[in-house]
Amino acid sequence: MNWWLTVTGEMMRSRKAHRNEKGFSVIELVMVLLMSLIAAAFAVPQIQPILNYYRLRSAVASATWAIQSTRFQALEEGYPYQVSFTGGTAGVNPSYQIANKVLGATTYTNLGEAVPLSGSPVVLGATTVFQFQPNGVVATSPVTSPPFAFTITYGGNTETLTVSNYGNVTVTP
Repeated sequence: MNWWLTVTGEMMRSRKAHRNEKGFSVIELVMVLLMSLIAAAFAVPQIQPILNYYRLRSAVASATWAIQSTRFQALEEGYPYQVSFTGGTAGVNPSYQIANKVLGATTYTNLGEAVPLSGSPVVLGATTVFQFQPNGVVATSPVTSPPFAFTITYGGNTETLTVSNYGNVTVTP
């Protein structure tokens, strides 16, 4: 009799322990994963235009920084600096190169390597070179009259950067 009570007591304790186990079944986990994938499938088309916009804005910010930084260096150092924006085939994957023309030099000398304008394949409208004089005046090469403008395009969106003859940059969609 004592043996019987011991066996039934163990079985009852085992059943109680089983009822108190915590966790999710495989079916519950699969259903949550399936609903997450469906929600992601609806979200991706909505997110892509936003990502394209931010990639374009990033390239525009890099170009703006390069222009303003180069102008500041010319004012600070007291001799001409230039920044050249060039693109690869059809303007894709553009980069910029900063150069200076120290006192007594006849040509500009590159400072460092060319820097990619963006990690994304943005498109530069045209090769553009801005030359900054120590007095703050801006010129372009080839020579055009101010304001100077060029475009950057990505994902069907285009932004125009306009540079005044004193280096102020304005961005318009």
